[in-house]
Amino acid sequence: MAKGKKKDDGIEILEDPNAIVEKANEFLENKKNRIVVFSIGGLLAAIVLGLAGYNYYISDMNKTAQEELFQAQFYFEADSLGLALNGDGNNYGFLEIIDEFPGTKVANLSHFYAGASYLRLGDFDGAIRYLKEFSSSDYLVQARAYALIGDAYMEQDDFNNAVDYYEQAAEYKANEYFSPVYLKKLAIAQENGGDLASAVAAYQKIIDDYPQSDLIHEAKKHKARLEALAAEL
Repeated sequence: MAKGKKKDDGIEILEDPNAIVEKANEFLENKKNRIVVFSIGGLLAAIVLGLAGYNYYISDMNKTAQEELFQAQFYFEADSLGLALNGDGNNYGFLEIIDEFPGTKVANLSHFYAGASYLRLGDFDGAIRYLKEFSSSDYLVQARAYALIGDAYMEQDDFNNAVDYYEQAAEYKANEYFSPVYLKKLAIAQENGGDLASAVAAYQKIIDDYPQSDLIHEAKKHKARLEALAAEL
């Protein structure tokens, strides 16, 4: 770097323009690093504040939506499915809850109820659409959703898709209470689809894995029946 001459007070005078540019660049580089740090810090702060605000917003929405859900559930249990889905003019139905409270747990649960309602009404495409939008870590409800999707496909004689969802229902956090039921549904779908060997295997799984199930004798009976049928083919 070029050196300049000094005034009597000891302050350096940079007469070389290149030296001035170098100093300016060095200053800006240091500033840039600080600016980047502050920018990242500001961005993280904004994200944190944004998430906090969003969580508060969702929490508040969940509370309001939960109040709306109560009446819709009442209509569902009373088999007043039109009111359960669409509301009664004063209270929201499941479809309105989904639209008005997106991203909430209650809207998610409303997808399950809406799908189950459409299944009861015989609208199998509607049932499949809404049930596929539902997601839960709960072993009971999620497995039930898979099974209901399987039921809807069975009603449409779409045995391949029914098999797929019954398998998911049976395998999702398998347990002695509900998995045998879903395995039985799986076997029926496989038999209807012409896959007797897989149906036999599903019944055998009930026998092997759930010997205390109420379905054990039925599983043995149908397994023997299918084995005899397969032998005749």
